[in-house]
Amino acid sequence: MTPPLPSILGAEVAGIVEAVGTEVEGIAPGDRVAGSVFAAGQSFGGYAEYVVCDAGFVTPIPDQLPFEHAVALMVQGLTAFHLLQQAPAADKRVMISAAAGGVGSLLVQLAKRAGAKQVIAAASTEDKREFARSLGADAAIDYTADDWSQAVRRQTDGHGADIMYESIGGAVVREGLKALAPLGQMVIYGSLNILDFSLGVPDLLGLIFQNQTITGFATAPLLTPKSLQDGLTHLFGMAAAGELAVTIGGVYPLKDAGEAHRALESRHTRGKIVLAA
Repeated sequence: MTPPLPSILGAEVAGIVEAVGTEVEGIAPGDRVAGSVFAAGQSFGGYAEYVVCDAGFVTPIPDQLPFEHAVALMVQGLTAFHLLQQAPAADKRVMISAAAGGVGSLLVQLAKRAGAKQVIAAASTEDKREFARSLGADAAIDYTADDWSQAVRRQTDGHGADIMYESIGGAVVREGLKALAPLGQMVIYGSLNILDFSLGVPDLLGLIFQNQTITGFATAPLLTPKSLQDGLTHLFGMAAAGELAVTIGGVYPLKDAGEAHRALESRHTRGKIVLAA
């Protein structure tokens, strides 16, 4: 995902339409819209005051929904939305790693709304765990603790998690397999898993003899103009109606983008960091 330099970063934008092409229909100057440049083949260019986006990847924003919330629901909201389409949570005991983050905080809420039997949030600090509980998680565990898989089994009365939505990688994957129920499924997504993923023979033995599965997931290949607009329209509508809480971890002026990146690197943020032009 590293662009050739120099480059303008940013893959999701929201704002007011300034102008439209001669063949664009249904979108007019003055409209409040979200532009999914990540799905339109551009990948970058959002850290700017003006952005050009293919009209097929532009979605109207309800008047009641702030631009910051619309931006927060784009990549991360669509990721959470489609994760639950690919691995449905209904009647399942589910575990969500990084549950206080942008995707995780939305997954907690959407999994509960989808009828999950139990939602267990995994986060690294008590503050983040309490935040996940406030969003509806039934229980929260510390994934930095030794043998945290045992805490998951205690919370599930020995059953284990039927599904684990996993985005951290490394040792969390290996311990997470111990937290899975027989026939359980781990769905891995996000760049951290790409950077640090390894399983040894003991991990594979448990996977094989408990008939568990590891499923890869990426949002972008699932997106067409229609699926993107349908998904965002659904998420925007829920948020505008107060049915989905959107957490903004900070709003920074565009000129302070470096500070926003340092805040993310600190891992002390929760929800979505937003730049305002």
